[in-house]
Amino acid sequence: MRQASKTEQLACSPVLVSERGLNAKARIPYGLEPIHVLQAMIEFVKFLGFINQQLGSQRMPRIESFLMPANFSSLVGEFMGMTIPKHCSTIVRNKFHNGHPDLLPAGVYSGDAVLHGPKGIEVKASRHRSGWQGHNPEDVWLMVFIFDGNSSRDELLGLPPRPFRFVEVLGANLLKSDWNFSGRSETSRRTITASVTRSGFEKMKANWIYRDL
Repeated sequence: MRQASKTEQLACSPVLVSERGLNAKARIPYGLEPIHVLQAMIEFVKFLGFINQQLGSQRMPRIESFLMPANFSSLVGEFMGMTIPKHCSTIVRNKFHNGHPDLLPAGVYSGDAVLHGPKGIEVKASRHRSGWQGHNPEDVWLMVFIFDGNSSRDELLGLPPRPFRFVEVLGANLLKSDWNFSGRSETSRRTITASVTRSGFEKMKANWIYRDL
């Protein structure tokens, strides 16, 4: 029991990200640079470490250990979408509620808000290394933050505590042909989704932005 407690304590501190993991050759539109992405990642690591250490001091589980996996992925993605513009003056967060894409080139749309526009960067976060999903097949510049960490399922599976870490950040301009539309049957309640195909994955892999070295 003492060893498990120590392991849980160590897991409260996320793995630090380093500039060494950046790909200087990565190309991101609208003036966004890999270093801006890294700076936002550093802020998330600090945020998560602060929250989990406070929870741990009260003998409460880490936030990734009790949130539903999809909700925690959304937390990571929303935080990145909120924080990246702090470090890049040519990018703003889309002010339209549930607007698409998440990040917009500054000053292009009235009030920096659009329900659905062709210019910008869509941000996602996922535990999965491929097969990322969206709601529709579309032309979009997609950036995905791939991470590793515990989930609310791990206790049932008997998996030990481990700290959160960013594994990779990938990004590329995807076309409608880079998505596979899943749809749904008339009786299904599942959200309509589209998944990034092998062609889209290869585009994003070739333009990797960050890797945990």
